[in-house]
Order: sequence, then structure tokens, then C-alpha cells
Amino acid sequence: MQDLLPEKQEIFRHIAHTIGDVLSAYGYREVGLPLLESTGLFERVVGEATDIVEKEMYTFDDRNGDSLTLRPEGTAGCVRFAQQHGLAFNQVQRFFYAGPMFRYERPQKGRYRQFEQIGVECFGMAGPDIDAELLMLLGRIWRELGIVGSVELELNSLGSADSRAVYRKSLVEYLSQHKAGLDADSLRRLETNPLRILDSKDPGTREILAGAPKLNEFLDEESKLHFDDLRRTLDRMQQPYRVNPSIVRGLDYYNRTVFEWTTDKLGAQGTVCGGGRYDGLFEQVGGKHTPAVGFAIGLDRLALMLEPGYEHRPEADIYVVSAGAAARTSALMLAEQVRDGFPALRVQVHCGDGKFKSQMKRADAVGARLALIIGEDEVAADTVSVKHLREEGQQVSVGSGALNDYLAKVFV
Repeated sequence: MQDLLPEKQEIFRHIAHTIGDVLSAYGYREVGLPLLESTGLFERVVGEATDIVEKEMYTFDDRNGDSLTLRPEGTAGCVRFAQQHGLAFNQVQRFFYAGPMFRYERPQKGRYRQFEQIGVECFGMAGPDIDAELLMLLGRIWRELGIVGSVELELNSLGSADSRAVYRKSLVEYLSQHKAGLDADSLRRLETNPLRILDSKDPGTREILAGAPKLNEFLDEESKLHFDDLRRTLDRMQQPYRVNPSIVRGLDYYNRTVFEWTTDKLGAQGTVCGGGRYDGLFEQVGGKHTPAVGFAIGLDRLALMLEPGYEHRPEADIYVVSAGAAARTSALMLAEQVRDGFPALRVQVHCGDGKFKSQMKRADAVGARLALIIGEDEVAADTVSVKHLREEGQQVSVGSGALNDYLAKVFV
């Protein structure tokens, strides 16, 4: 689990605000979800045979003996939330949420045991048009973040539960004839979750999979039509994509459309966003059939992509320097006056002792554009000395009452 230093936290905040603004523009509303849920929710929704449930969840018993889990993903909790509050059946909802998720995994670059995500969930819309809107929305987010040329959209269709069951049987029959060449993880998944083998990165397993039955050959007719319609829409909207039959996602609840946005800028951890349809999930939590689709964006990996060229804001736009005990209170009052008039500016006051020279060094170190200087002479005359630190200009004296007018001309 990582600490976020101020510079990294600034990037995270920028990403979250940018994504939130785009989502709000598309009519999505933010909801707050708890970090803890009943363990049974994830076992039922995510799937007991998934890596998440088998190996990665942080699970413990509370004082009442109830089994609780730190959320490893957000969709299960959001579906529970919508079902509990009557916000799903026969309704259309567009929700998003943000915050940490927790998985016990081997830490590496771009993968942490506590990681930040923004999740988006859409309820009550069955057609491929909402799938397309989500993908276009994501394209807009990448443009706003300045990484549109660094990510690629990959699509697949998992079909219906029935057609996938037929495919699963055929895949297991084929792979069972090649057990000797499968890696250990794939051998385990052959008994529990064979579709996940399609996502294996092991070279030997990949070679065996080249001759395996293809999922798209088993799709039911409705799923084919849905996928073809989605692709036509993306083509008309000039959204590039690549069909990748290996995308199955690591969760049992997906059906029909699944997708990932990947990058080659992060090494092995190349997926920055993933999602798809989960039309049967509400029934698994005791609700009525509700079509649904969503995605999750990993903020940690986006931050790694933005970090090299990110221009950080200065710690302060204005630094207030004071000399003498009488000037300290005046410096605090002056700073509040500036904050009232210019809420967007960052104003720091030098608190505590410090020689004038060291205070000015600090003003330069925090990146301030202006230093406002108050000494005994300024207090007596009710003025402020203004020194420009980033551009040429003489130090000028400004009356305290006229300071905001002066600053308005500087920070236009």
C-alpha cells in the first residue's frame, strides 16, 4: 500500500476532477459506497472460483462473528446499493463513485494492494447504444487528460450465459487433451474457471490456445446482433478499436460486451480501464432482471502515465513576508483579505520567526509569483510592499485598501 506525497496526490486530484467533470457533463450522478461489505456479497456476485475471491480479498470476522470484506471492486456494492434503495427495476440510472479498493496481490509497478478507482454503472438500458456512449465517454476522458494517443480500445463479446456454457464445455474438452503443456494457474482454472485461461500470458499456454475453439463461434444470435450494432456505431463515430477474443475479464458476472483500454507505456500492467455488461447481476442479489453495464478506471496507472510531463501548480501564488511582532497580525489579516477577494489563489503566510532574507528565499522556493512584504513602516503607513518574483519589475508600495485592485491587474 502506498503513501501519496503531495506531488502525487495533486496528480490524483487532477485526474479525479477531470473524470468527474466529464461524467457530470454526460448526466452521471456521484454516489458514496462503504469500504466494507458482507463477504457473501462478493462470493455470490464476483464468483467463488475467481482469483479475487479465492486469493485476493481482505476478509475478517467482526465482533458479532459476521464475515466482512474490504471491497476488492465496486460493481457488487453499487448493485447492492441500487437494489437496497429501490433504484434499479424499471428505472434508468447513471451512477459513478470513487475511492480505494483492496486486493492482496503481489505488489509491482502500477499494482498495489490498496488502489484508487473511479467506477461507472448504468442500470436499465439493454441496447448497444449505452455501451457505445460509455466508450465514447471514455474517449473524451482520455482527450481531456491528454493521453488519447497512448491508449487503445479492445473489444469482445462473451455472449449469453447459455451460449457461454456450451463454449466452456468445448474449451474444457480441448484443453483437457493438452494438460501437459498448460501452466500451473491454467491447470487450476481448468477445473474452476476455464474461460480465464484465455487471458493467460504463459507462452506455452498461449501456443495451445491458438488451436482452441473460438468464443465468437458459439455466440447466440442476439449477442451477435448486439455486438455488430455496437461495432457499427463505433465505426460511424470514428472511434478506433480492436476486437480481441482473449478478453474475458476476471469476474464471473460479465455477459455480451466486454472491453479494456490498454497502453504500452506501463509494461506488464497495461490495462487502465475495463468493463462490460452484467445483465444478470441484479437477479444474483435477489432483485428482478435489470440490464446493466459499467467500467472501472485505475487512477494509479493513469497517474503513472501523466507523471513524467505533469506541470505541478506552485505551492503558493502569493507569499506574505513580515518583519516585526506588530506586522505578524497584519500579515495574517492581509492574507485573509486577499483570500476573500481571490479564492482561487494560493496564499501562504510566513509564520514564526525568520530573517527577511530567509523568508524571501522561502517565497521563491514555493514558486510564488508575488511576495507581499509588511514591516513596521508598512504597518504605520497602512501599506504593503509588493515584489514580483517571476518577472521583471520594481518593488512597489500599495495602500492596503487598494491591494486587491492591484492584484486583479496582475492575476488576470
